Amino acid sequence: MTHEMMAVRRLLASEPAPMELLLLADPSEEVIASYLPRSAVYVAEYADAGVIGVCALLPTRPGVLEIVNVAVDEAWQRQGVASSVLREVIAFAKEERAVDRLEIATGNSSLAQLRLYQRLGFRMTHIEQDYFVKRYPQPIYEDGLQCRDLVHLAMDVPAG
Repeated sequence: MTHEMMAVRRLLASEPAPMELLLLADPSEEVIASYLPRSAVYVAEYADAGVIGVCALLPTRPGVLEIVNVAVDEAWQRQGVASSVLREVIAFAKEERAVDRLEIATGNSSLAQLRLYQRLGFRMTHIEQDYFVKRYPQPIYEDGLQCRDLVHLAMDVPAG
């Protein structure tokens, strides 16, 4: 699928964040509410479909942005939307002189996401064992595999 009609833009402060999309990547509204006010939120819009994807970036340390949420509407998944959004965010980080490193983390059971992030240039840095078991009241499963551990990845960002 080509994405000539898709646009990625930063969400305006006056616009509500697409909570239904954010919840696809993080099932806890409480967790989302903890990082959303401090995040730069980018949305992907496609022609008349409206917002079909979201990506939230949180400054965590000087020169470091963490991608804390990336999600695509279920009807648009597996069509390259997440890849397009992440490429735009990486390009933004390269243009932003204050950004030296992008970080992202996902569950051990998120195999498609782990593959995508590595294809885009992220490298695994460390694993937090039992992260999801300790922080979420209900077990999370993806494709029959329990999501237990948080896998951290990072990318050094050369100035663009």
